[in-house]
Amino acid sequence: MKKVIGILAVALLSVTISCKDNKEQEEGTMPNEGMQTESHEGHEHAAGTESTEREINQNSAKNPETAAILDAYFEIKNGLVADGKEKAAEGGNSLIAAIEKFDMSKLTGDTHTKYMEIAESAKEHAEHIVKSPIDHQREHFEALSIDVTDLITLLGTDKVVYQDFCPMANNNKGANWLSEVKEIKNPYFGSKMLKCGEIKSEITNK
Repeated sequence: MKKVIGILAVALLSVTISCKDNKEQEEGTMPNEGMQTESHEGHEHAAGTESTEREINQNSAKNPETAAILDAYFEIKNGLVADGKEKAAEGGNSLIAAIEKFDMSKLTGDTHTKYMEIAESAKEHAEHIVKSPIDHQREHFEALSIDVTDLITLLGTDKVVYQDFCPMANNNKGANWLSEVKEIKNPYFGSKMLKCGEIKSEITNK
């Protein structure tokens, strides 16, 4: 067990060093310089805005009902990867629409309660992504990624989804995101550190 832990630690250190080397090659300001505490339209948000931690049992169902929400999330992610504020905002609108159209009639008991909690939080982050500058969009995307991960954990998915990790995001505390492709494309830094990160896990329900 100690040997396995040592190998994982070395692997994570390797990714961190690689990302730092990438960062040092960039000119100008730090890529995460805009991710500090800021006030936006009367709301103050700390860097790395987080969603509440939830205890959710893994649902292994091959559920197509979550596809529209995931597709909208990926639209936001791809907009941030391309440094596209407007594209990310369009994805935010798509996500709001997908949440509003989601059929909750099949959800019961604790599953329904947890879905409502996740959906409310995800919708709030999407609303901020629609109206915010790109640095603020990225802050809310980090928290949104937690919500969408919890959503597919709760309800399942019929897609192959990769959970990626960037050690440099959230002021070097690290942050996850979900991707529909295996190639690392970092939404937290976009073109400044596009390849920074690693695949943490593959989420697939067969």
